[in-house]
Amino acid sequence: MSGTSVRDFYDDLAHDYHLMFRDWDASMACQAEVLGGLVRRSLGAGPHTVLDCSCGIGTQAIGLALAGHRVVGSDLSPVAAARAAAEAAARGSRLPAAAADMRQLPFKERSFDAVLCADNSLPHLLSGQDLRAALRGMRRVLRDDGLLMVTVRAYAETRQTRPTATPPQVSQTRDGQVITFQLWHWHEDGERYDLEHFQLIPADNTWHVRVRRSTYWALTPRQLTEFVTEAGFTNIAWHSPTSSGYYQPVLTAQRALSAP
Repeated sequence: MSGTSVRDFYDDLAHDYHLMFRDWDASMACQAEVLGGLVRRSLGAGPHTVLDCSCGIGTQAIGLALAGHRVVGSDLSPVAAARAAAEAAARGSRLPAAAADMRQLPFKERSFDAVLCADNSLPHLLSGQDLRAALRGMRRVLRDDGLLMVTVRAYAETRQTRPTATPPQVSQTRDGQVITFQLWHWHEDGERYDLEHFQLIPADNTWHVRVRRSTYWALTPRQLTEFVTEAGFTNIAWHSPTSSGYYQPVLTAQRALSAP
């Protein structure tokens, strides 16, 4: 993972990220309902203290805060983190948000009941060393038996088919329809790929084309489960979109009491 390049990707995307949703506020509420349900199932009714360590512009964090949880956000992109805090305030909520690398979380040990890493953020880490550092840091800031939630793309099938593009997604905005799609360029190892993220935004009878680039590691459930186990988590479970209602597979796990 090149911290600078990933940060640049999200710094630039932060202004337009909401354009990927047909109704961003509705998505916030829907995602918070599912994730909040997983928190309640593991930890009880709450409210709970939650760290969203890849909060972006606040899609999950704001929804969870509006649902009554005490949420702190952090993100590699300072632009995204600042927008998340501002968007929460505009909706009558409070979301302290800081710029922070998930490999070096600047929070005290056992500070949170739950840690969330959503929106396929973890696969930006391109090596086992970086992945281990991030997961051990997430465990460090969790209370004993605290809950980890990670959402990623369904990469098991993707690794077999190696798609080269995603279908275009059309969102209706105040200024017209915005089209979003991605091109994927697979590395020779068959596990990592370079992504080109396209947004076509209407302007004066033409289109503004915005392209951002980054790299991902297409981690299979088996691979991620092994890393999470190694990092000191137990009770690991996978929740499919069909069973959970979430748009990506969700891994949940708890901090093992015996973890060093």
